[in-house]
Amino acid sequence: MLFTLTRRTTVAPGEWVLVLGAGGGIGLAAVDVATALGARVIAAASTPDKLEAAVAMGAEATIAYEEEDLKTRARELSGGGVDVVIDPVGGRHAEPALRATRHMGRFCVIGFASGPIPSIPINQVLLNNRTLVGVDWGGWTFKDPFGNRALIDELMGMVADGRLHPTAPATRPLEDAAAVMEALIDRTVAGKVVLVPSR
Repeated sequence: MLFTLTRRTTVAPGEWVLVLGAGGGIGLAAVDVATALGARVIAAASTPDKLEAAVAMGAEATIAYEEEDLKTRARELSGGGVDVVIDPVGGRHAEPALRATRHMGRFCVIGFASGPIPSIPINQVLLNNRTLVGVDWGGWTFKDPFGNRALIDELMGMVADGRLHPTAPATRPLEDAAAVMEALIDRTVAGKVVLVPSR
């Protein structure tokens, strides 16, 4: 997420950042980094436990996007529209999140955890001078290894000085791999899970 919010776009202190899938591993990292950079974070997720995890990570407000109107609520919470959207989810929540951005807003495409790649009416990018930002950290690391080294040094420094708070992953026995994969596919996992071999 540091790559997203410092290399692909920048976020200024006080700007509103809407994080979709805020209770997953990527979403929690986005909440943590955005908060460390001084942004005000709105966490959007599907379940109360995921929203609670995002609040514990520093989110200022939440949207239960399976029950609430994402666009309307994000605009209400941010006083007219968010400055940045972090979207690792894709699917049906992408368009309302884009419509929730204010003038000069930035929509960062991280991935498609929900499965479907969204079709977005491109006029929504034109309207209000919005920017659509693709984020492929993995691809960038091969093209700019020295830049990536500097990014990792910056990231480790932020962890060392207590500005970032990586979430410890839950552990499950290796024999539970099928159940863990099913939970990841169903998007019922909050945070990350590590499989541990039996001794």
